[in-house]
Amino acid sequence: MQKTATFEAQSVARRTQSPISVTMEKPILTDAASQQSASARLTGADLIADYVKRLPDKPGVYRMIGEDGEILYVGKAKSLKKRVTSYTKLGGHSNRIMRMITLTRSMEFVVTEAETESLLLEANLIKQLKPKFNVLLRDDKSFPHILIATDHEVPELAKHRGAQKRKGHYFGPFASAGAVNRTLNTLQKAFLLRSCSDSVYESRTRPCMQHQIKRCSAPCVDLISPVQYNNLVQDAVDFLKGKNRDIQETMSKQMDEAAETLDFELAASLRDRIRALTFVQGTQDINPGTVTDADVFGLHMQGGQACVQVFFFRAGQNWGNHAYFPRHDKEESLEDILGAFLAQFYDTREPPRLLLLSHEIAEASLLTQALEIRANRKVEILVPQRGEKVNLVSHAATNAKESLSRRLAESASQKRLMKQLTETLALTTTPTRIEVYDNSHISGTNALGGMIVAGEEGFRKNQYRKFNIKFEETNTADDFGMMVEVLTRRFARLVKEEEPGSDNWPGLVVIDGGKGQLNAATKTLKEAGLKVGPDLEAGEIMVISISKGRKENIRGEKRVDRTASATDQILLPGREPVQLEPRSAVTFFLQNLRDEAHRFAIGSHRAKRKKQMTQNPLDIIEGVGGKRKKALLHHFGSAKAVARAKKEDLATVEGISEALAERIYDTFHKS
Repeated sequence: MQKTATFEAQSVARRTQSPISVTMEKPILTDAASQQSASARLTGADLIADYVKRLPDKPGVYRMIGEDGEILYVGKAKSLKKRVTSYTKLGGHSNRIMRMITLTRSMEFVVTEAETESLLLEANLIKQLKPKFNVLLRDDKSFPHILIATDHEVPELAKHRGAQKRKGHYFGPFASAGAVNRTLNTLQKAFLLRSCSDSVYESRTRPCMQHQIKRCSAPCVDLISPVQYNNLVQDAVDFLKGKNRDIQETMSKQMDEAAETLDFELAASLRDRIRALTFVQGTQDINPGTVTDADVFGLHMQGGQACVQVFFFRAGQNWGNHAYFPRHDKEESLEDILGAFLAQFYDTREPPRLLLLSHEIAEASLLTQALEIRANRKVEILVPQRGEKVNLVSHAATNAKESLSRRLAESASQKRLMKQLTETLALTTTPTRIEVYDNSHISGTNALGGMIVAGEEGFRKNQYRKFNIKFEETNTADDFGMMVEVLTRRFARLVKEEEPGSDNWPGLVVIDGGKGQLNAATKTLKEAGLKVGPDLEAGEIMVISISKGRKENIRGEKRVDRTASATDQILLPGREPVQLEPRSAVTFFLQNLRDEAHRFAIGSHRAKRKKQMTQNPLDIIEGVGGKRKKALLHHFGSAKAVARAKKEDLATVEGISEALAERIYDTFHKS
């Protein structure tokens, strides 16, 4: 068991590139059989006391494990022996810690070389394992950056999200994709850098629309020299690094000189670029004069919930803010919540040179050392007491308070709606997770299914899922068949990976459609070994569909009404339909769920269709990567020319073997 723990820790460290050196000590190593027998004999504080006898006085990370291998808690320690000893007695702890000790059935340990490494590993494992007794950073995502890619002789200006593997200059993070798009739009106006992909750039024979609307200098057709273009690239880099005034002063002088020489067209172009720079600086709120690169954290706690508002300042400009709502126990202090949040927040992100906090945190010096190891430079953590920095932190804390107030109000409203829905459907308890399914396709093409998730806190967008229809027996023009495939794949995996009652186990499944869709969904869940019914406390899952009812027209004929929401009804397996009141809260709630599922499915379908339309035919050929695709395009000029080429001609391209040439040829000549 311990060797397994070591391997997991090392693999996690490699995935996040954390500078963690992990070793195991002989006193901890015991065979699996003896540990299992010890776990069978002892539980809780007695079990922990038994582990203490074999623990070293060294830094490391420990895991408390409950029934069925559930990870209860991940903690770090300067001395494993001393820290774990504190859990050997129930007295002197909060109710939360006493409950955690009581539930403990086994423990695992990893010894590290230094305490800073244990802090990094602890944050890493918490994000991976999500223990129920730790403070958890929810809604974690990668923030978008602006990239000036230098892996091409003509650098590209682009939006980037994810691992920074491409060669170039990265600027960020920005709080949202919208903030990046607005800034990119302005940078294109100010510096006229290309935003097209390399393949599009290579295939251009005349200027594109971006040049016509004065957002690109058209280096693809040599309307600007390489030296002049590189000067624009350097100006853009300098601007994003905060050298705004120098660039504007230079451009102002160039505009005056152009006007004096009567080159009014150039002067007007420079004037427009100066206006764009002024706009992007003016739209940044609260631009600090004393802070260049910093993240500002404001924390507020109310009603047993906490909100952390993060503001990003780079190059002296405000690049947006984002609200987080970490999961924590009500007994946690503000200082502990913020400290645990910061360790997880920077687990996969590079910290700036300055972190401004609204509250003091425990072990601030240790966190500083850990962040400096990750960033490989100096990092300062500060709780300001005076000056402009205090105003920045106060502003962040105010936004945290307002965000939490809105969330609490929305959550209270959501709870009332879900309680009314529970009464309407006669469920034994209120479902904590609702899953809604919908399909989308056009004449059977680009078919996919969408699943959205909702709970008491609203939509859980980080848990939405797309299902590309891939079963050979599924007819993509058949909504019934598509729904069966989606539900089969979803619930087969659910039964395999999750225990009933877990966070990912739905209490209510909503299908958009009539009795046929409902019967197909019910049959699919039963075939997966699930019980369908209203008794959620017994592990059943309730399945319903929302259908348009029928109303009589003037001549007494019954027809489906596609406009009047008053006719919406809920279909339930084995029960009479429930007619919804036209303006009731439950009607609005269910319509909102259905509309969100429809929006997600349609949006995913459109994105898939757009990707297919713009996909280079060479991308689907196995063995043709970026370099070979580039070599083919350079040799033949376009993908169409590659498709028309003979096998012998394909084999003359550098990096293309005879076998690969035959594969490429066969791809375009399947008939």
